[in-house]
Amino acid sequence: MKAFENEDVAEKFEAYPPAIRSRLLVLRSLILETAENTDGVGPIEETLKWGEPAYVTSQSKSGTTVRVGWKKAQPSRYAMYFHCRTSLIETFRALFPDELRFEGNRAIVFDESDELPEDALRFCIAAALTYHRSKRASR
Repeated sequence: MKAFENEDVAEKFEAYPPAIRSRLLVLRSLILETAENTDGVGPIEETLKWGEPAYVTSQSKSGTTVRVGWKKAQPSRYAMYFHCRTSLIETFRALFPDELRFEGNRAIVFDESDELPEDALRFCIAAALTYHRSKRASR
């Protein structure tokens, strides 16, 4: 697993309950691996946005932010969040209606007992990290 470069992000992961932390670390790895293997994304900045780990294409500006998080109100659930003013969740719903669960127009949600559909998630992550590039190309 890639070491944390941002101490605040490392502390945030450490504060999660152990079972959720391990699941969120899997999402983190998927995001970082997908970014590394997706042309044009470049380096990912790992930071906190809205108090949650966030992954930003600061250098290339190719995509929109992807966040991961957990809420105390639903202790066995965690999520991957996308900018709500994009068409990403709408697209993901159409492509993966049976593989993924959604919350509104902003998140893919998981239960800690779920097996992650990694191929679908890699697609979703790559789509988010190249969102601005693909929007520019379609103009």
